[in-house]
Amino acid sequence: MTLPSGKKISREEFEALLGQEMGVSDWFTIDQSRIDQFADCTEDHQFIHVDPEAAAKTPFGSTIAHGFLTLSMLSAMVYQMPSIEGVVMGVNYGFDKVRFVSPVKVGSRIRARFVLAAFNEIRPGEFQSKMDVTVEIEGQEKPALVAQWLGRRYFGEEA
Repeated sequence: MTLPSGKKISREEFEALLGQEMGVSDWFTIDQSRIDQFADCTEDHQFIHVDPEAAAKTPFGSTIAHGFLTLSMLSAMVYQMPSIEGVVMGVNYGFDKVRFVSPVKVGSRIRARFVLAAFNEIRPGEFQSKMDVTVEIEGQEKPALVAQWLGRRYFGEEA
C-alpha cells in the first residue's frame, strides 16, 4: 500500500505499514552541477566525479556521482514519504547496511523506494524505525544503492 506523498498519518497507521512499501519518491536529476557542488562541500574532487574529459576515458564513459551524494539524496526523498502525526522531532540514527550497487552517471535520474522494516518503542515517546531503501536509476535494472536506514522519532508537545 503506497500512500500519497507527504501525507500525515497516525502512529497506528504507520505501524500498520510494517513490511510494506511506504512510497516512492519523485525522480531527481543528478547533473554535473550537483556533483560539483557535492565535491566542493566534501572536498572530494576525484577526477571520476568532476573531470568530464578524464572520466570519459574510464569504463564509465562519463563522470559519476559520489556514492555519498546518492546516499545524501535520501534526505530529500524521505520528505515525500508519509509522516506521523504527533512527531515533534525526527533524527537520522544511521544505517545498519549501505551498499553502492551501481554507479550513477551524470545526467541520470534517481528515485527511492521505502519499505518500513521495523518500528519499535525505545522508551516512552521515542520510537526507532528501520526502512529498507532502494535507490533506482531510471532505465536500469540494477539499483544505485540499497540501505537499511534507522531513524528516531520523538512524540510529545515539544522537542
